[in-house]
This record gives sequence, C-alpha cells and structure tokens, in this order.
Amino acid sequence: MKVHEAMTKSPALVRPEQRICDAARLMSQHDIGAVPVADDDKLIGMITDRDIAVRAVARSLGPDTRIDEVMSGEIKYCFDDEELEHVARNMGDVRVRRLPVVDRSKRL
Repeated sequence: MKVHEAMTKSPALVRPEQRICDAARLMSQHDIGAVPVADDDKLIGMITDRDIAVRAVARSLGPDTRIDEVMSGEIKYCFDDEELEHVARNMGDVRVRRLPVVDRSKRL
C-alpha cells in the first residue's frame, strides 16, 4: 500500500505569518497535535502543541507570536508514492509519530 492511499487528503495548514493562537485553535478544532506550516503549497515547517508550550509559553511569548518564531523548521517528511510499510518502519527508527506527506516536487 502506498502512503497516498492512507494519508489525510486535506490536512489543516497554517501560514508562517499567522499567530500561535491560530495554530492552537486549529489543533483544538481538529483534535490534532501538529499542523504543517506552508507557504502556498510548499512545506516550510511544522508547529506542534509542544512547540507552543516549550518555545512560546515557557519563554513568556504571547498568543500573538508569529508561528515562524516557534515552529520546527527542520522537519522530516515522506513522499506520497512511498510504500506505507517502509515509511512506518522509518518513523519507528527516527521516533516520530507524524509526518507530512509531499509529492516529488515537495509540494503538500
């Protein structure tokens, strides 16, 4: 089975200039803990509930802080045409629970 057969087809996304409270609200609405950060359809980072807690709240940054100030910019991802079993094994090896999916042009 390929990744594109199991992935979320229309993921929630945020833009880097949005505020962390926007990302937190989106996470709450969709019951998720991570949101891809995109510039148009190009993946540029991820913001997680942990990023908000550790990189923002713990540093006394407010809810109007821009997402690009606290997001994780160095991210792991997988391709939509990869075998699901291979990706799952790699996720276990690198100890990640979520991966954004991109095509071979690295577009979400």
